[in-house]
Amino acid sequence: MRDLGFKDARVLVVDDQPSNVMLLEDLLGRWGYSNVIATTDSGDVVELCREIDPDLVLLDLQMPAPDGFAVMELLEDRMRGATRLPILVLTADISRDVRRRALAAGARDFLSKPLDPDEVELRVANLLETRRLQLELQRQNVVLDHRVRARTRDLEQSRLEALEHLAQAAEYRDTATREHAARVARTAAQIVAGLGADEEEARLVRAAMPLHDIGNIGIPDSILLKVGRLSADEYELMKQHTVMGAQILAGGGSPLLRACEEIAATHHERWDGTGYPAGLAGEDIPLRGRVAALAIVFDALTHSRPYKEAWPLRSALEDIARGRGSQFDPAVVDVFMALDHEALLAPSGGADRVPGDVSEATRSVLR
Repeated sequence: MRDLGFKDARVLVVDDQPSNVMLLEDLLGRWGYSNVIATTDSGDVVELCREIDPDLVLLDLQMPAPDGFAVMELLEDRMRGATRLPILVLTADISRDVRRRALAAGARDFLSKPLDPDEVELRVANLLETRRLQLELQRQNVVLDHRVRARTRDLEQSRLEALEHLAQAAEYRDTATREHAARVARTAAQIVAGLGADEEEARLVRAAMPLHDIGNIGIPDSILLKVGRLSADEYELMKQHTVMGAQILAGGGSPLLRACEEIAATHHERWDGTGYPAGLAGEDIPLRGRVAALAIVFDALTHSRPYKEAWPLRSALEDIARGRGSQFDPAVVDVFMALDHEALLAPSGGADRVPGDVSEATRSVLR
């Protein structure tokens, strides 16, 4: 937003009579207005407004087509939009009907012909002062909006960092899964990209994935770290980590926190509707949840857990292929099968890199 000084205003004079144009140019110049542009051809007004972005238009009403009323109709977007370009009408017809019609068209004030210099000076000055104040208010609103947006980003960042630390704390309860978050984030981001999502969505998924199991904070160690099969009651309690995770993440205002909540809630849903917690099926499961489900299973199969040894890569891929159309979205499986699985299994750089990786992905989304 430019800084409009009182005498720096751009004034456009439109009158088909050269003598009137010369008079107004002379008066405005005498009063210190240095940016005066004039034309006797009303057909040039729209293009001139586009080129110079005037702060005030002095517009004659009685001109060859397009007359002043037609010109105001052409400038309606500027006159009634955010910038509210002021129109000062010049007319020898001061009848009530003409004034009413001009005001209805968007005119802000009138100058009667023959022009009185004192009246011209006062009305021009009044409209330009109003214009200056209006632009200053717009500038202040833009600054305030930027500050609010920055503060909102800061608050979202602070909240997400706190959640990241909670997720890290949950992972450190099980030393076998400390790199799990970074690996599933990498896998999910590649699947989403392979499905045709834009780069922003891929970054969003990568940043959100590490929080998918944040609900594990609410699961007792006796269940979370149990060696061997869970009992039916234990399994029902374990399934609640999806609900608890979604509740922890609920209410976020940013796209990133909403993605975190969505993935936490749906990463154990199945394509055939037999998953949990809601028993969603097919495309009723959000795409992020469908992608997360496969990325998590792949990582779980190919890495050791307290209750199992790591599977060979070939066996894991065969198991995922068998789940196509039942456990997993067929399209997600097809994209996953085309990825470089050896690269997906590569170490993420150690447990100490997980929080940093997550934070960097988060910052790229919040910027």
